[in-house]
This record gives sequence, C-alpha cells and structure tokens, in this order.
Amino acid sequence: MAARGRCPGCGSAALVEDAHYAQQQLVCAACGCVLAEGLLTTTYTEEEHLREVAYSQSTGQKEQLSRSLQRGIRRVQDLCKVLQLPKVFEETAVSYFQRAVQHPSFHLVSLEKKELLGGCCVFVTCRQHNWPVTMGTICSLLYAKQELFASVYLSLQKELELSVPALSLAELVKTHLNSFRLFQRAADVPAQFVEDKEKVVARTMQVVELASETWLVTGRHPVPIVTAAAFLSWQSLQPGARLACSLGRFCKLAGVDLPPPAHLRLKELLEILLRMASQLAWLRVFKLDKKTVVKHMGDLLQHRIFLLKNAFSLQDGEEEGAAAPGEGSPDSPPAAGGAAQEKGCPSGGKRQREGGPRPLLPPCLINPRKRLRTAAPSPSDSAVTGDEPISDSEIEQYLRGPEEIQAISKAKAWP
Repeated sequence: MAARGRCPGCGSAALVEDAHYAQQQLVCAACGCVLAEGLLTTTYTEEEHLREVAYSQSTGQKEQLSRSLQRGIRRVQDLCKVLQLPKVFEETAVSYFQRAVQHPSFHLVSLEKKELLGGCCVFVTCRQHNWPVTMGTICSLLYAKQELFASVYLSLQKELELSVPALSLAELVKTHLNSFRLFQRAADVPAQFVEDKEKVVARTMQVVELASETWLVTGRHPVPIVTAAAFLSWQSLQPGARLACSLGRFCKLAGVDLPPPAHLRLKELLEILLRMASQLAWLRVFKLDKKTVVKHMGDLLQHRIFLLKNAFSLQDGEEEGAAAPGEGSPDSPPAAGGAAQEKGCPSGGKRQREGGPRPLLPPCLINPRKRLRTAAPSPSDSAVTGDEPISDSEIEQYLRGPEEIQAISKAKAWP
C-alpha cells in the first residue's frame, strides 16, 4: 500500500507499508530504509475505534496483572462454592479482593501471602454477615498455616479499614457440631451412639454457657471446650450405653480431630459439675464421681445459677463477696485460705477449706503452673539491723516538722 511523502535517504516517493511480524512498518521500496515502525497493540477503549496507541498505554502492559487478578478472583469464587455461600457473599468477597490487590501494601508481599489473600476476603465476608465459619476451616481448605493466615487477615483488616465482628460461641457450637457423623446412621457407628442433632446442640450450648460463667473459656481456644462440652452432652442423653466411651473414641466416631487440650477442658468441666452436684439435696446421698455425675447433668444445668451461687463464693454481690475467703468484714478474722493466698499460693486455701465454698476464679489462679518465689536476701541486706547511725547527708530525709528543722539548723550554726 503506497503512502504519501519521500524517503529522506534517497528521495524516492515509493514508500509502502509492510506488516513485518504483524507489526506495521513504513519502508522505502527503492533503498529499503525503514521510515517509521508501527504500534504493537491498542487499549480496551481504543480497540473499538481502531486507533493505535503507544505500548506503555496498551493492554500488553497490564496483561500480566490482569491474569493474576483473574486467577485470584477464580480462587475466591471456588472457595465460596466449596463453602456453599450465597451469591451476595461471593460478590462482596471478590470486591474486597480487588481492593486488596490494588492496595500498595499487598504489591510486594510474598506469593504465598497473595494466595491467602482471597481466603482472608472470604473469611471477612462470612464474619460480617454473621456466617459461622472458623479460621481453621479456611486454612484446611487452603492448606495454609494458621499463623501466616492470621497475619494476612490482620493486615487486610487494617489496610482496608474493615469492621469484622467476633464470632459468638453459640454460632461456633452450631458450626462445629454440623460436621459430626453421630447425627445420622452409618455402618461404622453403633446404633446406640446415634443421637438427635437438635438435642445435642441444645445441651452443648448450656454446657458452654456454664464453662463461660466459670472462667473456663477466657483466654482459651474455643474448639477444645466445645468438643468436651459436646462429649458430655452426648453422654448425658443416654448415659447407660455411652459412659464407657472415651473422648478419643467419640471424636473418631464423629469424624473430627481431637484437640490436645480437650482432655484438660473435660476434666475442668467435670470438677465444676461435681461441685455443683454437692449442693443438690437429692444427690448428696449418692457418692458421685466424674463418671456418674454425667447422669445428672440435666438437673445440674436446670438449676445452674442457684448451684453456682451455693457451690462457689461469687465476687459479684455483697452477700457472696462477704462469704469469700479474705473478703469478710474488718471485725471478722481472716479465713484459713486467705493467708495461703496472700503468700502467693491460691490453691492452698482450697486444700485447707475443701468442704466450704471457694472463690470463683480462673483456673490459672486456682492452680497456677509456676509458683512465685521470693528473692533470697543479699548479704548486705541481711547484715542491716536498724541500729546503724544516720549520716548528715541523710538526716534531712527524716525531718518531719518545722521544730526539727529549726533545731538542726541551730545545731549546724553552733561553733
């Protein structure tokens, strides 16, 4: 195709456009001089009008970013489909992911963190819509470490200024028990172990509330507590056939992992139940232990508030506070456990007053792992008797009244 103009080298007017390697070039047919090179591609907006633009403004410059963005969006959408989330959740998670990718804080992060960014957006969306899903569930689907996922989640929440409400224990109980296989008959589950889902969830909620009221939840991971509470609730519904079942076998039949601290949470819950059972008149005739007390969980949970007030010395009200060891009136002598607690051994008072009510305190204060040790006195401190003379430079620190100040001034002025 001929074009107007002349070649600056030979002056010939035989200029043609040649599509060399799909790139338009203006070439002189006489001497072969390349007068101008064409443009590679166009932008999305210019493609409709067939206008050529510079490569820095073309789609080729942003092609790699577009591919990574599309790959991340598909990952978010697939994760929402696996979790069976509503369509509005998927749209919100995708919008969060697009905002996060464009934010400068996530441009230079590692590839592993970028892959977790989509999961964090889905997790934030579920929390904002009060959809019960845990961080461990997302991490198991993404094969990610919870520590790394938590760091990306906190960065996303901070940089995008997102408001994320905390997941309540009630929603967590429902979510965790939904994965149990004991609510439907299976070949590997004995018939006496199958239980109605609604009954187990309702009683587990009551046990978790009891654990929350007795400081067993504060500062601890909730999943071991929910697992132990579900095990006790499941046993109490049919204790005759299920008391011989252990916590490990229960988790194996339910198809869930056994958290390591669940045995400790189970032990603490049974101690609370035994102390509450000692306050019921019709249970005092039985010699209850940690296995037989499960049979009476229905009565214990029904009268939970009354039994807690009688079994423990609560610090909330004036009446309970007066009965607490070390909290009596100024005229009354301190309790036997008060001296032990003042010495840094809270469990000493419990051992001395096992029959009476003890304060309702967190387990870390009742049974501390590390005892506070008093420092051994140094040789210089042990040599001090109190009869040492006071130097003139320290005498002013012991003056209290104007008469003493005047007397010492006269003494200093005496020749």
